[in-house]
Amino acid sequence: MSDDTSKTAQDRKLISLKEDYELRDWCKSLGCTPEQLRAAVKAVGNSADAVRKHLGKK
Repeated sequence: MSDDTSKTAQDRKLISLKEDYELRDWCKSLGCTPEQLRAAVKAVGNSADAVRKHLGKK
């Protein structure tokens, strides 16, 4: 969810919690609360795949 459209492919692989819209969009995509997302990123890093596994998503 990048502001730089040339980096969108990489951006879908990494979760950023810096902007409200990014937090909202990732929570919607992953079906979790902001608190759950923050805890998952803290536990496993900002890799979208790692966070999905941590949250039990496919």
